[in-house]
Amino acid sequence: MIADEPTLARLMAASQGGDKQAYTVLLSEVQLWLERYFRRRSAPAMLDDLVQDVMLAVHNKRATWDSSRPFLPWLAAIARYRWIDHLRKVYRSEEDALEDHDAPEDSEEEAVLARLSLERMFGNIPDKQSEAIELVKIEGLSIREAAERTGQSESAVKVNIHRGLKKLAALVEKAD
Repeated sequence: MIADEPTLARLMAASQGGDKQAYTVLLSEVQLWLERYFRRRSAPAMLDDLVQDVMLAVHNKRATWDSSRPFLPWLAAIARYRWIDHLRKVYRSEEDALEDHDAPEDSEEEAVLARLSLERMFGNIPDKQSEAIELVKIEGLSIREAAERTGQSESAVKVNIHRGLKKLAALVEKAD
């Protein structure tokens, strides 16, 4: 069971005062809290690395915690910033990997099949939604340009794109 805020704050205050046993218990509780925090936010393979990274940061920054302030928001801020750093690193490595390899060119046949599949899916959503998605997401027009071309307000174009993509995602998920 994960300790509550007052217990964690007491353990942290005691560990700042040099109580090694309190620090050991604190780290165990922090580890449980972090595992739960990251379980919903990251791939299972990265869970241990993220937890270890944050625990090291907590160890290094433990002197910065102010005992007059709550402990969990302090811990959550460290975890959130480490998670963001992790996401940036993953994004950069994926981007670098993509730059290293030339993307294979799609054959004309594959492009035609993809277009036919897309048109078939567009047949399952209202015309205004498919038109807004086509203009903005496929042709690359701005929301304003799509609104002018369709005669809809900019807000209506945004709503139609959102609703249409949501319906398309549901169709794809249903097909799988």
